[in-house]
Amino acid sequence: MRQTTDTLLLVRPHRFRKNEQTAVNNYFQEDIESDNVNNLAKQEFDTFVQQLQQHGVNTVIVQDTATHDTPDSIFPNNCISFHGDTAILYPMFAKNRRLERELDVLSILAKQRITFEHVIDYTFYEQEHLFLESTGCLILDRENRIAYCSLSPRADAVLIHRFCLNMAFTPIIFQANQTVDGLRMPIYHTNVMMSVGRKFAVVCLESIDNLHHRHDLLEQLEKTGKEVIEISEEQVNEFAGNILEVKSKDGNPLIVMSSRAYHSFTNEQVNILSKFGKIVHSPLPTIETCGGGSARCMIAEVFQREE
Repeated sequence: MRQTTDTLLLVRPHRFRKNEQTAVNNYFQEDIESDNVNNLAKQEFDTFVQQLQQHGVNTVIVQDTATHDTPDSIFPNNCISFHGDTAILYPMFAKNRRLERELDVLSILAKQRITFEHVIDYTFYEQEHLFLESTGCLILDRENRIAYCSLSPRADAVLIHRFCLNMAFTPIIFQANQTVDGLRMPIYHTNVMMSVGRKFAVVCLESIDNLHHRHDLLEQLEKTGKEVIEISEEQVNEFAGNILEVKSKDGNPLIVMSSRAYHSFTNEQVNILSKFGKIVHSPLPTIETCGGGSARCMIAEVFQREE
């Protein structure tokens, strides 16, 4: 199974704002004193997409509509994931995020001749208050079939094991935390503190308070041949962990991130990352501040059947 893809699904927002239903456990979200938040987010989205397209990435852009109040639709990687001939729908923590499924991206992809033979639907677990928010929570080493995941209100161990059973992945489960008002609280999504590429991994080991889990995670990454780039909790707060390796239509590796994340890396870290792909970054200040997510959160990777 390939680790990277040249086709990305993104959702242009219609009513972007700070989502009060997700702010209860996404401690990266903040208020902005502006009446122009929605328009600013749209401008940042458009600039981001232009950057991807200029670097030769296929982008499937879905326009959110006025039908529902979906402030977080700009983060489609939490609702759905794609695995060759299989698409998976996920149970979402926030009730207003469940409305994002009404966009029916599978039908939109089908119009572009991107289809999936199988659809696995986990959304009924919402009735049992069990959640797993796709590749927000699951950091997938697709080539080695390993799923890294930090437990949180958005990532239940039962569903992590269910995904791994269905998709033949090995789970590596741990607990990553951040300091909030002097308390250690679970980081809402694993992809804020960790990213895995073909030959590298960016990870905030100091966020994992359990030293045994920290050791096991590092050992697994090294065992699979990843060069580990360790970031600090301060860098996590700048979204340095929220990055993604993709590729252009010509097969050139790219590492996508926000400008805020890029500028938080040290020169040494940038030099190491640059060995594995060209860094592509774009400013996303409004989306990051109000949405509590960054560049990786905005991308749903589309893996199609290999002919």
